[in-house]
Amino acid sequence: MWILAWVELSLVAVLLAVGLFLGWGVGAQYARARRGWNDYRAAKNAVPGARRTAWLLLRAVTTKVGVIALLLVGAVAYATVGPDHERAEPAPSPTPTASTKAGVKER
Repeated sequence: MWILAWVELSLVAVLLAVGLFLGWGVGAQYARARRGWNDYRAAKNAVPGARRTAWLLLRAVTTKVGVIALLLVGAVAYATVGPDHERAEPAPSPTPTASTKAGVKER
Protein backbone atom coordinates (compact mmCIF):
# COMPACT_ATOMS: atom_id res chain seq x y z
CA MET A 1 0.00 0.00 0.00
CA TRP A 2 2.75 2.44 0.80
CA ILE A 3 4.39 1.71 -2.58
CA LEU A 4 1.19 2.68 -4.33
CA ALA A 5 1.06 5.93 -2.34
CA TRP A 6 4.69 6.64 -3.21
CA VAL A 7 4.09 6.05 -6.94
CA GLU A 8 1.01 8.20 -6.80
CA LEU A 9 2.94 10.95 -5.00
CA SER A 10 5.84 10.83 -7.48
CA LEU A 11 3.39 10.94 -10.40
CA VAL A 12 1.76 14.04 -8.89
CA ALA A 13 5.21 15.60 -8.39
CA VAL A 14 6.20 14.90 -12.01
CA LEU A 15 2.91 16.29 -13.29
CA LEU A 16 3.35 19.35 -11.08
CA ALA A 17 6.89 19.88 -12.40
CA VAL A 18 5.75 19.53 -16.01
CA GLY A 19 2.85 21.91 -15.38
CA LEU A 20 5.15 24.46 -13.75
CA PHE A 21 7.63 24.23 -16.63
CA LEU A 22 4.91 24.65 -19.27
CA GLY A 23 3.25 27.44 -17.27
CA TRP A 24 6.54 29.26 -16.96
CA GLY A 25 7.13 29.05 -20.73
CA VAL A 26 3.59 30.11 -21.63
CA GLY A 27 3.67 32.93 -19.08
CA ALA A 28 6.98 34.26 -20.41
CA GLN A 29 5.64 34.22 -23.97
CA TYR A 30 2.44 35.95 -22.85
CA ALA A 31 4.43 38.67 -21.06
CA ARG A 32 6.59 39.18 -24.14
CA ALA A 33 3.48 39.43 -26.33
CA ARG A 34 1.89 41.99 -23.98
CA ARG A 35 5.04 44.13 -23.98
CA GLY A 36 5.17 43.98 -27.76
CA TRP A 37 1.51 44.92 -28.05
CA ASN A 38 1.95 47.85 -25.67
CA ASP A 39 5.00 49.05 -27.61
CA TYR A 40 3.05 48.75 -30.86
CA ARG A 41 0.14 50.79 -29.51
CA ALA A 42 2.49 53.46 -28.15
CA ALA A 43 4.29 53.71 -31.50
CA LYS A 44 0.97 53.79 -33.38
CA ASN A 45 -0.28 56.63 -31.19
CA ALA A 46 2.99 58.55 -31.63
CA VAL A 47 2.93 58.34 -35.44
CA PRO A 48 0.56 61.29 -36.11
CA GLY A 49 2.65 63.61 -33.94
CA ALA A 50 5.89 62.41 -35.51
CA ARG A 51 4.43 62.75 -38.99
CA ARG A 52 3.30 66.32 -38.24
CA THR A 53 6.75 67.19 -36.87
CA ALA A 54 8.45 65.67 -39.90
CA TRP A 55 6.32 67.73 -42.28
CA LEU A 56 7.01 70.91 -40.32
CA LEU A 57 10.76 70.26 -40.41
CA LEU A 58 10.61 69.42 -44.12
CA ARG A 59 8.69 72.62 -44.82
CA ALA A 60 11.27 74.68 -42.89
CA VAL A 61 14.19 73.09 -44.73
CA THR A 62 12.48 73.48 -48.10
CA THR A 63 11.80 77.15 -47.39
CA LYS A 64 15.42 77.78 -46.43
CA VAL A 65 16.73 75.96 -49.50
CA GLY A 66 14.31 77.92 -51.70
CA VAL A 67 15.42 81.25 -50.28
CA ILE A 68 19.09 80.35 -50.71
CA ALA A 69 18.46 79.18 -54.29
CA LEU A 70 16.66 82.43 -55.11
CA LEU A 71 19.53 84.46 -53.67
CA LEU A 72 22.05 82.47 -55.69
CA VAL A 73 20.05 82.84 -58.90
CA GLY A 74 19.75 86.58 -58.25
CA ALA A 75 23.48 86.89 -57.62
CA VAL A 76 24.31 85.01 -60.82
CA ALA A 77 21.87 87.13 -62.81
CA TYR A 78 23.33 90.31 -61.38
CA ALA A 79 26.87 89.13 -62.12
CA THR A 80 26.04 88.23 -65.72
CA VAL A 81 24.39 91.57 -66.48
CA GLY A 82 27.44 93.51 -65.32
CA PRO A 83 27.97 97.27 -65.80
CA ASP A 84 26.41 99.25 -68.65
CA HIS A 85 29.68 99.81 -70.52
CA GLU A 86 32.12 97.17 -71.63
CA ARG A 87 35.06 98.11 -69.45
CA ALA A 88 35.49 100.24 -66.42
CA GLU A 89 37.39 103.45 -66.91
CA PRO A 90 41.07 103.27 -65.98
CA ALA A 91 42.02 104.51 -62.58
CA PRO A 92 43.31 108.05 -62.52
CA SER A 93 47.07 108.31 -62.56
CA PRO A 94 48.80 110.24 -59.84
CA THR A 95 49.30 113.90 -60.67
CA PRO A 96 52.89 114.80 -61.31
CA THR A 97 54.47 117.00 -58.72
CA ALA A 98 56.55 120.00 -59.56
CA SER A 99 60.21 119.23 -59.35
CA THR A 100 61.92 120.73 -56.37
CA LYS A 101 65.20 122.47 -56.48
CA ALA A 102 68.11 120.76 -54.95
CA GLY A 103 68.68 121.69 -51.38
CA VAL A 104 65.25 123.23 -50.89
CA LYS A 105 63.03 121.40 -48.54
CA GLU A 106 59.31 121.27 -48.96
CA ARG A 107 57.14 122.41 -46.19
